[in-house]
Amino acid sequence: MSDKHEAPNHGITGGAPVVVYLHTPREKLWGLIGEVNAAGVFMRGIDLNTFDDWTQMLARGERNIGLTHVFFPMWRVERITLDERIDDIPSLADKFHERVGLTLEEYFAK
Repeated sequence: MSDKHEAPNHGITGGAPVVVYLHTPREKLWGLIGEVNAAGVFMRGIDLNTFDDWTQMLARGERNIGLTHVFFPMWRVERITLDERIDDIPSLADKFHERVGLTLEEYFAK
């Protein structure tokens, strides 16, 4: 069952949009996965609580906080979920495209 808006599912691989759930302290980050290995998770991301503000700033052409390259040791990682559309519920990457007018690939190619 394919939808024209549905991105191909290639799993949690380098460059895939994900949500990373951390503990001690509890945090949720959205961004692009870099690498996952025994040491931890490398990603380029932003705190999920700031996602809406960030996309609004981009849409208005304002200076913004941007995504940062971060590493989290594996002992802090609770889980990693692929950011994907589920039925009619858009992914965060879909919301980014709707608000900013660029796909993630187009944004990072700038």
